[in-house]
Amino acid sequence: MSTDNPGIDPLDGLRAPQDPACDVFLTGTVFLDIVFTGLDSAPVRGTESWARGMGSSPGGVANMATALARLGLHTSLAAAFGDDHYGEYCWDALEQGEGIDLSMSHTVRGWHSPVTVSMAYEGERTMVSHGHEAPPPATRANRTFPHCPPRARAAVASLAPGRSEPWVATAARHGARIFADVGWDETGRWDLDALPDLEHCLAFLPNAEEAMRYTRTDCPRAAAHALAERVPLAVVTLGAEGAYAVDAATAVTAEVPAIEVEALDPTGAGDVFVAGFVTGTLADWPLADRLAFAGLTAALSVQEFGGSLSAPGWAEIAAWWQQVRTCDGQDPAALQRYAFLEDLLPAAARPWPLRRAVPTIGFRRPA
Repeated sequence: MSTDNPGIDPLDGLRAPQDPACDVFLTGTVFLDIVFTGLDSAPVRGTESWARGMGSSPGGVANMATALARLGLHTSLAAAFGDDHYGEYCWDALEQGEGIDLSMSHTVRGWHSPVTVSMAYEGERTMVSHGHEAPPPATRANRTFPHCPPRARAAVASLAPGRSEPWVATAARHGARIFADVGWDETGRWDLDALPDLEHCLAFLPNAEEAMRYTRTDCPRAAAHALAERVPLAVVTLGAEGAYAVDAATAVTAEVPAIEVEALDPTGAGDVFVAGFVTGTLADWPLADRLAFAGLTAALSVQEFGGSLSAPGWAEIAAWWQQVRTCDGQDPAALQRYAFLEDLLPAAARPWPLRRAVPTIGFRRPA
């Protein structure tokens, strides 16, 4: 686990001897993220821009894996890693630094790590990526990668039009609850029937624009209700307005406003939101508490830079809760929305705001 995780198990009291050792399984591409922050505006062609901040960290699917692990969930990641310095750094940061199980992952000889450069300015980001698809594993030990995932309580999938991932159906068949997000549909069709793995999902978590396009609606809340006809849990993120969710089985709806923060870098915030919602769902929290927790973790993450390394752990959440309760002028009703944290959190050991070590690579360790 991360050194900032005080050892909280959100599933304490729910675990049984016959349960799978893995809480959440996921697979995807790990990037090395290089993040520039402190830019006053977008870079202009033909000029040189200087950033006031810079860091590097594992990115891509590593954002989600790190966010889950920092919330105390036993996380297994299946991914390819290059045998370059970037790949070695990402593997070490995830396995040793975050306690993520990489037994389903493998190193590819002669394959360089995918890289993303992210530039954050004006609350938004611009990214440039480079990489090549990893060749399939050649060793017998990894021949099933990632089509035979380990038994897990849950799995997180990223859906894409016209693409079906065999491991999703396998995981669902073995009892995993599938949570899925989706990216921009480059085909322009926005057809839910083109997402074949949606039928295996417990929860679908698109943003407002994606949800409205897929459901042909002009209101994100109407879109959530339309999606609830296809999946048991429909969760639509509303950006600065928070999030809205519909539980199809119970007809319960929930809406939670966003927490206002000074955003430094939004990289990975969507992944952190999903991780928070997965955590609350596995812990059997009420729907509104899950939404509030997911929004809180995402809000805390954008105050740091570095994608995966900005994901909050329980120490950051505890420090935030301690701080907001002592601030003058707080809305009592807003504070009550997060009162469920009281029984979960440790006493904050450090004052808010917390700052992690600057994420970077290249420094030599002292002799």
